Amino acid sequence: MRSIEISMKVNGRSYRLKVHPNRTLLSVLRDDLRLTGAKEGCGIGECGACTVLLNGKPVCACLVPIGKADGGEVETIEGLSHNGKLHPLQEAFIEAGAVQCGYCTPGMIMSALHLLRNEKDVTPQDAREAISGNLCRCTGYVQIVDAIVLASKKWR
Repeated sequence: MRSIEISMKVNGRSYRLKVHPNRTLLSVLRDDLRLTGAKEGCGIGECGACTVLLNGKPVCACLVPIGKADGGEVETIEGLSHNGKLHPLQEAFIEAGAVQCGYCTPGMIMSALHLLRNEKDVTPQDAREAISGNLCRCTGYVQIVDAIVLASKKWR
């Protein structure tokens, strides 16, 4: 099978890439662009470790054929901090102790970011729903929900 040329914006930067059409967005982000924050956990869209925002919406990058990202805008965890300063959501995760092993954290943060951009007053239930597609085997979710609610209060 031949390579295809795609263009997409990732964390505000434009890219044109030649890729094999059966690759996923996750593999291109990690292997070609060296953006390794999104992780492959399950490879079937069940764990959310690979969550990124595609055109403003959370997606499991392991399930997105790279052709679906052509012409799109992708945001990854690497794009949140600016000039060495963490995003308020990242700061809230640290403050609330919502990071343990860290494997799920980038996906959790990207799912939560989508929520915070679309809701003003985030409740714990809103936070739980926003991360319902993300699995964590370490924290029990309490600290993660607390972090999202805390970020909502700080960010506004």
